[in-house]
Amino acid sequence: MPAWARVLRHVAYPVLLGLVVTASVLGIARDWQPEAVGFLFVLVTLLYLGVLERLIPYDRTWHPSRREWRWYGGYFLVTAFGGAVAQAIVLALIAVVAMPDSFLPLVVEIPLAALLASLANYLVHRLAHTNRLLWRLHGVHHTPDKVNVGNNGVNNVLDVVLTQGATQLALALVGFSETAVFAVGLFVVAQGYFTHVNADVRIGWLNHVVSSPEQHRLHHSTDLSEAGHYAADLSVWDRVFGSFTWRPGRRPVSVGLADPTSFPPTGAVFANQFRPWRRPAG
Repeated sequence: MPAWARVLRHVAYPVLLGLVVTASVLGIARDWQPEAVGFLFVLVTLLYLGVLERLIPYDRTWHPSRREWRWYGGYFLVTAFGGAVAQAIVLALIAVVAMPDSFLPLVVEIPLAALLASLANYLVHRLAHTNRLLWRLHGVHHTPDKVNVGNNGVNNVLDVVLTQGATQLALALVGFSETAVFAVGLFVVAQGYFTHVNADVRIGWLNHVVSSPEQHRLHHSTDLSEAGHYAADLSVWDRVFGSFTWRPGRRPVSVGLADPTSFPPTGAVFANQFRPWRRPAG
């Protein structure tokens, strides 16, 4: 591996965090619309991570084919629509229950809000893997047999609504300000795409604090004994609840569903949206 690639795989995550901070500061300081900032932030994040996948790929066979890109595009549109609807509902509720001004300095409030958001996300995500009904929603996300930034959007729309709603409402109901909810939301979005990136990035000791692609590939493993890693952003909750399985150099043998026949194939975009309503076999 050339020297520039070795450097890039270690600085890739700090650069992403820099994007999160920059977008948060500009959005707050200039009072930009959260929806507009969020949309532009997703585009910039996708572009950045897409470049990383080409420059320092983790597994070249995990690059999406043209056909898969069409599938992912379909999922992105479906889940973006559902996410937008959910976001509108959640933001309307937040406007009622969240405080416009912070009761703590932002440098204290935002880390606390990130901890709570991560805990809410962890609990909902873990429940989605253990509850039979919720798995019928969330299992759609595990249908691809590769992990890359494109298939982060392979979801059932109701799973997106549930996860986003639980995370953001948890922040609002506790009393965190709209500013903190906005900043944490950008971090959560960045982490969601980052953990799926098919790039050989390394974050070292930070693996014990935040989630990473190194951990999340194990979460998608077909070997459930090593899967774990339900935290999408702060891996401390995996430590607390005993679902942390990563160690340096550990790689999944294969990723996807342990039983691939339990869901329609990834390319069946709309069939997977209606999967929860089909009568279970047997």
